[in-house]
Amino acid sequence: MKNIQDLKGCGTALVTPFSSDGKIDETAFRNFVDFQIREGINFLVPCGTTGESVTMSQAEHLRVVEIVLEQSAGKVPVIAGAGGYNTAHVIDMAKEVAGLGVDAILSVTPYYNKPTQEGLFQHYKAIAEAVQIPIIVYNVPTRTSTNILPDTVVRLSEIENIVGLKAASGNIGQISEMAMKMPENFIMLSGDDVNTIPIISLGGRGVISVVSNLVPKMMVKLIDLCLKSNYKKAIEHQRTFFKLMKVIFLETNPIPVKAGLAMMELIEANYRLPLVPMSEQNRETLKSVMIDIGVI
Repeated sequence: MKNIQDLKGCGTALVTPFSSDGKIDETAFRNFVDFQIREGINFLVPCGTTGESVTMSQAEHLRVVEIVLEQSAGKVPVIAGAGGYNTAHVIDMAKEVAGLGVDAILSVTPYYNKPTQEGLFQHYKAIAEAVQIPIIVYNVPTRTSTNILPDTVVRLSEIENIVGLKAASGNIGQISEMAMKMPENFIMLSGDDVNTIPIISLGGRGVISVVSNLVPKMMVKLIDLCLKSNYKKAIEHQRTFFKLMKVIFLETNPIPVKAGLAMMELIEANYRLPLVPMSEQNRETLKSVMIDIGVI
């Protein structure tokens, strides 16, 4: 990608297919990346929450990114996850990922150790000073128990290579405040499928999506309508698959989305502990919704 400021649209937070022995299923993964590109996805995001990155070794993490880069072959931008609660380790990972040639990194706020707002600022500042690659901050308090506040994001936006925010706080008031305070060139992306329309209406550029693993073409169309400010048609379109947006969070992500992809015969529904297969009752609910909207 020539300029990260051109980033917009729908990016898929890619699942990582595993084989029954727990190893990365490289063949299925390559085929899945091909599927995403054929369906018109705008960019790809490997090694995030949906990719079960916390269960992968550093070598596996880098291999997943390599596969996406090889298979996408420059057709779409690649933004790779590189985050965690140990700043030194995150810097090491960010350097390794940057060396592979990704367009940017997505770095989640530190989890478990619950830093202060100053700690969050210093964490991202240290990463930004260690690498030249663009950094997108990822705020998802329901996962991390840490909420990066608007004024902290404003401070971070003043650092040259901190270029954007994946906003998944679920707090539209907070996201609105961020949108009002951010520089115009700061990239805001929705991190919640169901909140994408309001976030784009506040100036967001698109979404890093979970549901687009299953229905990339439908999600790309939704974002395109929003970016053209055709919100009436966007809402009508979202109604056609809104139930799917909801049902894929019946259990912890990515349990349901992997189950759905297995129903589509794109991957096998294999997980790494502590994640386990979807309950039969919830799986039937998911299957029913997927049938209703014509996905299977």
